[in-house]
Amino acid sequence: MSTTTRIERIDVQLVDLQPAAVRVDAMQSFVKQETVLVTVHTSDGLSGTGYSYTIGTGGRAVMSLITDHLVPALLGRDARPVEALWRHMLDQTRATTVGAITSLAFAAIDTALWDLRGRRTGESLWRMAGGAHEWLPVYDTEGGWLHLPVEDLVDGAKQAATAGLRGVKIKVGRPSIAEDAERLAAVREAVGPAFEVMVDANQAFTAAEAIRRARTYEPLGIAWFEEPLPADDLHGHRRLAASTSVPVAVGESLYSVQRFGDYLAAGAVGIVQVDVARIGGITPWLKVAHAAEAFNVAVSPHFLMELHVSLAAAVPNGMYVEHIPQLRAITRSSLVIEDGQVTPPDIPGIGIDWDPDALDDHRVA
Repeated sequence: MSTTTRIERIDVQLVDLQPAAVRVDAMQSFVKQETVLVTVHTSDGLSGTGYSYTIGTGGRAVMSLITDHLVPALLGRDARPVEALWRHMLDQTRATTVGAITSLAFAAIDTALWDLRGRRTGESLWRMAGGAHEWLPVYDTEGGWLHLPVEDLVDGAKQAATAGLRGVKIKVGRPSIAEDAERLAAVREAVGPAFEVMVDANQAFTAAEAIRRARTYEPLGIAWFEEPLPADDLHGHRRLAASTSVPVAVGESLYSVQRFGDYLAAGAVGIVQVDVARIGGITPWLKVAHAAEAFNVAVSPHFLMELHVSLAAAVPNGMYVEHIPQLRAITRSSLVIEDGQVTPPDIPGIGIDWDPDALDDHRVA
């Protein structure tokens, strides 16, 4: 092992971020983003920073798992072999894997190791991960929350179209199917047939209800039906996918590469929405993306646009980047979006320039 790339110190901090807008879906409200940041320092004086998140609960549990168990297991090891280090973390946490808290802890460390890798080699994450696309189209979610009146949905969709974005996501799950249909029809009429409209139920429906609602959505030319059912209902997703022409989008609530494999093999998913934090980091994210490629399934990752832009643009089957700004308060960098297309940052590491002073202001004691 090289003594110059040994992990000497790992810093962990928790930062709270308030959403820029009220966010309500069919199952929950986005109270705050608990952002767990990890900085890995090596003996050659380099460092890399990564992060993961929750939407209001569990942040301290993630931090405890990192500081109490994963940090001691990683100190002194060579920081370069990210695959071996990810497997080592797995071996140390067999009793809590697969699970959300463990995956989120892995992700913060794994992302830091990839950032460190890029800074050492002078390569961007986009290039290290494949560099398949120089840009990807963007769709907006921030104007489509479930609590918004139909007039606001229409205004938000028009603004997104005027800005050149390629689509909008509208939350569904109103008490009656008629309400959902009315809201979607108003948006479709406002933006025309060429502008993409996605829908997201946030796991609200039974299989029977999802099949029923999908039939209402079909005539509106919906781009995909996201999280229609609880994520562990593989059989229900397979039934739904077989019953509708609307692609079924799944992935933000799946926490292992193997579970994605189950969905792909069953024909239960038409759009893979793997979340780099919830899958456990960049290392497993790439496995999921390439597994989807093997099944000729597109990848449109969930949330975390500042990080996902580099990953989605790196793989051949990258489809869209979701526009939900969330790191502006603690970063000095911003994504370049022109004519509805986003360009991945081509600078060493993961491409996020953290603002130390802003992090101090938002840090949880």
